[in-house]
Amino acid sequence: MTLILIAIGSAFGFASVSPWPGVGAAPTTFTIAAGVWLIVTQWLSSAVGGYLAGRLRVRWHGLHTDEVFFRDTAHGLLTWATATVLVAMVAVAASALSNITAAPVDVDMSKEAIDAARKAAMSVAGFTGLSLLVGAFIGAVAGAIGGRLRDMHP
Repeated sequence: MTLILIAIGSAFGFASVSPWPGVGAAPTTFTIAAGVWLIVTQWLSSAVGGYLAGRLRVRWHGLHTDEVFFRDTAHGLLTWATATVLVAMVAVAASALSNITAAPVDVDMSKEAIDAARKAAMSVAGFTGLSLLVGAFIGAVAGAIGGRLRDMHP
């Protein structure tokens, strides 16, 4: 689900930017929209994965309800973690492929360009960290919700 939502977000992003000056979304607007989309992507993907993990987990009878809740929550969190590692591996592989096929880059960059790149990297890192934190929380909560519904409808 994460890859699907990222692909859809990329399509929206490419549609909103333009190589022509003064046309399309401003870089700050684009960065904020991309960050919000990243958080929404994590939220939706983690919710679906965590819910399914909690709902489909086999309940062990004879356990205290707190233990059942903990296990459902842990399964939701582990589902998020597994998906995050897989998406990171895909991103690293795609980045490596794009670096292999990319044209040589001019190394003479102005201080303004370097500062703009630093600010963009800072924004991406901040939004990525926030989206991962939100995703972990939502995955755990969704696992508990899925487990509760599993127990209500055996």
